[in-house]
Amino acid sequence: MSASHRRAAVSGALSIAVALSAAACGDSDDKKSATGLEKSTVTIGTMTIADTAPLQLAISKGLFKAEGLEVKTRVVSGGAEAIPLLKSGQLNITFGNYVSLLTAASKDPGFKPKVIAEGFQSASKTHTVMVRKDSPIHTVKDLQGKKIGVNTRRNISTLLIRAAGKPQGVDFDEEKNFVEIPPPGMEAALKSGSVDAVQAIEPFGTQMQQAIGARMVADLSSGPTADFPIAGYASTEAFAGKNPKTIAAFQRALIKADNMAADRKVVQDILPSYAKGIDAKVASTMSYGSYPTSLSATRLQRVADVMQQFQYVPQRVDVKPLLQPGS
Repeated sequence: MSASHRRAAVSGALSIAVALSAAACGDSDDKKSATGLEKSTVTIGTMTIADTAPLQLAISKGLFKAEGLEVKTRVVSGGAEAIPLLKSGQLNITFGNYVSLLTAASKDPGFKPKVIAEGFQSASKTHTVMVRKDSPIHTVKDLQGKKIGVNTRRNISTLLIRAAGKPQGVDFDEEKNFVEIPPPGMEAALKSGSVDAVQAIEPFGTQMQQAIGARMVADLSSGPTADFPIAGYASTEAFAGKNPKTIAAFQRALIKADNMAADRKVVQDILPSYAKGIDAKVASTMSYGSYPTSLSATRLQRVADVMQQFQYVPQRVDVKPLLQPGS
């Protein structure tokens, strides 16, 4: 055999060896074809609250894995942090409240979100206004001119309070009446008297009642905002368009978990495993909302319309184009 023939033979053998090695190990393209998904690993923005219980269930019960999907989570403080991460591609999907999402979509023409799954709907006492036990405040009307602690101004917290005040003839000013306080710090702020009231989400409302005897003066999941859609899971239009099978896999797994979460005991049991500060006692006594198993334009339009009423958005937002129905 000539030298040139030997070189060709060696080169061919090396090529075959490399090919066999790649087939044995499996590269990213092989994984994609094996699962049928465009992207088999996704990063999800989440929060350590009861609202995200189905996401945690889907992870712990292997529901995502059964769909060929590996889910990595990144804890975010809320929409203000999550949306920039979503826009930059650091998150593929994020959990977040609809007010943040719709506000960002209305202000930034370059941001085109897709709501791929509803996450949480309020129920009695999941969102409340709490005061100290010795407070002279007893009604929503008594809150006129007071300082109220909220997670973020011009967001879901303040929208719920303003919607509750409107029928009572009470108008709240975003800058004068609302003070931004992270939910874990609200108990201390209320106790110290730095605010007159706080808008509490669960489990913080229950914890404040048990720890300092805080008293509820308004259930914000009643009247015009009864059973109000609070938050969901969103991706960008670009990501959803390029990865429809991946999105569909996420949706299928989450819906299965949503159905499991209809059993309160299931949520109670998993909550202490991922939500810092929520023990079995709090989990068993706190109030829970619901986890919708389908996307409803009618349901989410309520949020957009209340936002328009209080001028959170400059004009009516039609939510239908923002939804990514399941396959």
